[in-house]
Amino acid sequence: MKTNNQEMIRALAVTAALGALTIVLTITRLGFIPWFSGAAITILHVPVIIATLLGGLWAGLGVGLVFGLSSLIQAAVGPTGVLDPFFVNPIVSVLPRMLIALITFFVFKALQSMNKNNSPFLKQGFVGVAAFLGSLTNTVFVIGALYATHYTDLVAITEGAGYIAFLIMLLPQALLEAGASVVLSIAVVSLYDVSGRKKSKLEQEIE
Repeated sequence: MKTNNQEMIRALAVTAALGALTIVLTITRLGFIPWFSGAAITILHVPVIIATLLGGLWAGLGVGLVFGLSSLIQAAVGPTGVLDPFFVNPIVSVLPRMLIALITFFVFKALQSMNKNNSPFLKQGFVGVAAFLGSLTNTVFVIGALYATHYTDLVAITEGAGYIAFLIMLLPQALLEAGASVVLSIAVVSLYDVSGRKKSKLEQEIE
């Protein structure tokens, strides 16, 4: 029981810390890295990925919920882009952000289950793969939700571009965001491992 309580406390601590970080990054706009043509690369999904890898599925879902609600509130009170008004819909702002945790969790769980010798090298590689796909989940499902709920408006804004065409247009930005997610996730998980702490909750669930 003590061990379970310690795991729950750690998961709650991970959720609280990374959820708070997500709110700060959203409010201060530090989670958006300016790019060309007025676009911005976001790293707001990275705390969701890290929370999942360190705290397990529920921690990831919790931070994903915080991320989604932060996006919804930001879009409602201070929209800055042409697409922002659409994010007041939780199907667009909240649901895809929680899916980040699901994809990250199951990808890492499936890969790490093959790491029978618990090789640190393989583990970090699997962290990178899970972070990469988790990041792409954000792009694919957010755009998918936008087209599903505001198809006519999106076609007008994108000058007739359909879902696939718009994804291809965003591919360079999506890959940069995914690359940033891989680097940051591997760095944080590596530091966590080097600190000599116990295995993450997700690793314990795999075992």
